[in-house]
Amino acid sequence: MDILTTWLEQYGYGLIFIALFLEMLALPLPGEMMMSYTGLFVFEGKLNWLLSMISAGAGVSAGITLSYWIGYRFGQPLVTRYGHRIHMGEEQLARMTVWFEKYGNKLLFIVYFIPGVRHITGYFCGVTRMPFRKYAIYAYPGAIFWVSLFISLGRVLGPKWEMYHKTVNHYMLIFGIASAVMTLVVYVFQKNKQRVLASLMTLLTKGVQHFNSLGKVRFLVLASFAVFVMFVSLMLGLIQDFLAQEFNQFDEVASYVVLSIFGPGWHDTMSLFAKLGSLYLYGPLIVITALWIAFKGREKLLELSFLLWVMIGGELLDEGLRVLFHRPGPVAAGFQFMNTFPSEETLTSITVCGFSAFLLLRHYNKRFIRIPVILAVILICLLVGISRIYFNVQFPSDVVAGYVFGGVWISLNVILLEVLRKLQPREAIDT
Repeated sequence: MDILTTWLEQYGYGLIFIALFLEMLALPLPGEMMMSYTGLFVFEGKLNWLLSMISAGAGVSAGITLSYWIGYRFGQPLVTRYGHRIHMGEEQLARMTVWFEKYGNKLLFIVYFIPGVRHITGYFCGVTRMPFRKYAIYAYPGAIFWVSLFISLGRVLGPKWEMYHKTVNHYMLIFGIASAVMTLVVYVFQKNKQRVLASLMTLLTKGVQHFNSLGKVRFLVLASFAVFVMFVSLMLGLIQDFLAQEFNQFDEVASYVVLSIFGPGWHDTMSLFAKLGSLYLYGPLIVITALWIAFKGREKLLELSFLLWVMIGGELLDEGLRVLFHRPGPVAAGFQFMNTFPSEETLTSITVCGFSAFLLLRHYNKRFIRIPVILAVILICLLVGISRIYFNVQFPSDVVAGYVFGGVWISLNVILLEVLRKLQPREAIDT
């Protein structure tokens, strides 16, 4: 790596451009390491942050453009002549082309995080004759995001970058693979949608025998079930990591990043963010939700009961989990916090804000209102978690665990509420 840093110091932006350009042509060059060292040089003042990202983005963009046109110009003739040697004939290529035209563009944004895959994606898109405009719309933003993320991480981590590089790459690889798997799941679901929906509806109607279908709430129940499965999977992974005591490196990296981005000048602002995770917000929000149900809801008693149950049950769940895991928290000002896993504030914020937003928007069809409310809930929960890390009262893993356990709790209760709603006498059904 001494040679890499020496060349980077001597040739700067030109080396960044050429190295990433060649890597996108499938040459075995360490692109992520190059960008991380670039971020380190930005931290040290040897390179400019904006110019570094422009050079890296231009190199990647030029590389994926050239690889696309090479695949477009020479790919199909090579497949026709030599494809049978690797079981890739014209028929197989035609099937892959049809699939890639429908779903391949969704992968272009995330393939950069998967080593080996990003090097051949441009060629493959050219071989399958994906329209260049569609290719550019997804591939170029993905390239800019990829280079910006790694250079910015190098800049934020600074001299500790080498210590954390392996951990950061580990989580980036997990992110890339998880994104690719999710895309594959969506593809399989789209291809077998009718069969999957029929099977799920058969299971659901067995439990809801009073009705022949779930009507307009079908999508809501299925979406809630998918979210529930996702959060349960994350929860099981968290518990496994907790038992294996594998949070230390993640906590160290995440805490360092938060404290590097938000310096001492953010203290007062973070105090305001922390209040978003308290009764200052929860009290009025619960009252507004209860009043909304009282005036707008058709099944007032059921929804008010669930609102009360989710809030009280969430508190009891949080208390029980923290006692069960009994994890010593950070030490701040000579005092060690106890039972911080999962975070009470993030679990409560996602429970109160998430379920209240669901009840408020359950019968509100205006999309221009729904999307800002959902984004506001996400932002509030995120700010609450960042404030916990900033003040060193909880570990980042505690914060993440709060989100995950809270997500399991509200998604489960959304499913139960909708099923019980359909079990109400028919004249009371809210469609």
